Amino acid sequence: MLTNILNKVGNTPLVFLKLDENPKIKLLAKLEFYNPTGSVKDRAACYIINRALNEGILNKDTVLIESSSGNFGVALSAYAKLHNLKFICVIDSNTLPINEMLIKLQGAQIIKITEPDEYGGYLLNRIRTIKQMLEDRSNLYWVNQYANPLNAEAYYASLGREICMEAPGQQVDYVFLGVSSGGTITGVSRRVKKENPDAKIIAVDIYGSVIFGDTPKKRYIPGIGSSLRPEILDKAMIDEVVLVSEYETILNCRELLEKHNLYAGGSSGSVYAAIKKYFRDRQITEPVNVMCVFADRGERYIETIYNEEWCRKIMKDSFAPSVLANP
Repeated sequence: MLTNILNKVGNTPLVFLKLDENPKIKLLAKLEFYNPTGSVKDRAACYIINRALNEGILNKDTVLIESSSGNFGVALSAYAKLHNLKFICVIDSNTLPINEMLIKLQGAQIIKITEPDEYGGYLLNRIRTIKQMLEDRSNLYWVNQYANPLNAEAYYASLGREICMEAPGQQVDYVFLGVSSGGTITGVSRRVKKENPDAKIIAVDIYGSVIFGDTPKKRYIPGIGSSLRPEILDKAMIDEVVLVSEYETILNCRELLEKHNLYAGGSSGSVYAAIKKYFRDRQITEPVNVMCVFADRGERYIETIYNEEWCRKIMKDSFAPSVLANP
């Protein structure tokens, strides 16, 4: 019996998804929205705070601070409260209202950035705010998911290990992961490559994100993509990159719900779209194990991805609204 649900991190369900396009592909998804606060970010929040406390990096007077588009902020606020630590979360105007509410209810202080940066997003201004606060206050600990090696270690030790152990026959042929702050793919890729050297690690990003060199533009769906290339990615072992559009993300989130009964978040739809795009023109004649990560739950996107009016609004300049009526 658990004394606190926050202690139930990891060992998330692995489900098989049938791909009609190619029966040789055995697609298996780790459902990370079964973590206690609803996303893959629980793994890093729990691990980093525990390690920092055990190593004396944090004490009762330390205040955690982090930049987050939402999910990591929710996770950090919960685990900081569990350990009676104060937490400041720097979010922005794209943060989903439900995530902002959850962060506040866990007792964290919120700083909300409303001024876009030079790329039309908010990340650079979130980080600038943190750096300025670090100069002004001595008791802050910046979690810094974009560069902190503990972030990658968390996924190496947990999610990467689970993927290797749970793959059929413990054989991993492909792993598809959405990329944002970079810790997940860095840790997972290193663990998978250690145990399955021939496995291909496929990074999934969104058009308009600069992580892999695409032209920056305003993006609307949080949780995937970035206005900077995270430093932590320098240690990732990535074989290929697949870019998808936010339009594809929306359609594939809805397909996951309608076809597979999975009410998943934005990056999950992006990953699912990328898998189908990647294998569309490839001849797969032998069975392969394709592992992927669905990072968070769909309830948090009820007013965005699963809202017809919102979809029409953000897509009207690029896609005919009638296309969205019957995805």
